[in-house]
Amino acid sequence: MTEQLGLPKEIQACLFDLDGVITKTAVVHAAAWKRTFDEFLHRRDGERFRPFEDADYNDYVDGRPRADGVRAFLASRAVELPEGEPDDSPDEETVQGLGNRKNNLLLELIRSGGVEAYDGTLRYVEAVRASGLRTAVVSSSTNCRDILRAVGAESLFEVRIDGVVAAERDLPGKPKPDTFLAAARDLGVEASQAAVFEDALAGMDAGRSGHFGYVVGVDRVGQGAALRAHGADIVVQDLAELGENA
Repeated sequence: MTEQLGLPKEIQACLFDLDGVITKTAVVHAAAWKRTFDEFLHRRDGERFRPFEDADYNDYVDGRPRADGVRAFLASRAVELPEGEPDDSPDEETVQGLGNRKNNLLLELIRSGGVEAYDGTLRYVEAVRASGLRTAVVSSSTNCRDILRAVGAESLFEVRIDGVVAAERDLPGKPKPDTFLAAARDLGVEASQAAVFEDALAGMDAGRSGHFGYVVGVDRVGQGAALRAHGADIVVQDLAELGENA
């Protein structure tokens, strides 16, 4: 059955990222990050500011926990801010404040535009479950459960390791492999028996460093070469390409 799913026969579990793999929310995250950083940089540098670009999203924030994304991007621009506290106001110019500003904007965009799932992914996950393989969702988002519920997909996943669970267990986020490794442990399988499905370069790095049995890069934005360079065993534009015979 794993071969019909496009996976090596030793795979017993599938670990799916949320944004950009299950749901069409990666573009919403990118928009929220851009507005957050552009407003901050404009206040700081005036009309001379250099805008937040697609490459910045891919290299510094995509797939990472929110505060890690803030730190990574600011470091790339040689900007230092105090860390602040997790409950900082979105108007405070701290790492935590900027992260909270981004999350507020994200939720506004989701409320106004709604959330959609990738049909090809949902069909593939259903085929995975029908074949007897285990399933987990692994996301840095603290909104993971609400988003899954919004698209009617929560019941498809036996295990959820998201930003909330990672904070509770003190797990470092992607590009470190700890959240994926935790999902595999919760499912009762070794990393070598699990496949990772990711669209972010940080997720590819996590899959490679965690020595997972198979790493699937999902290319939604034309970065297939970069996904391969960061460790993807295969790159597809939609998971339906893997499960055409399932």
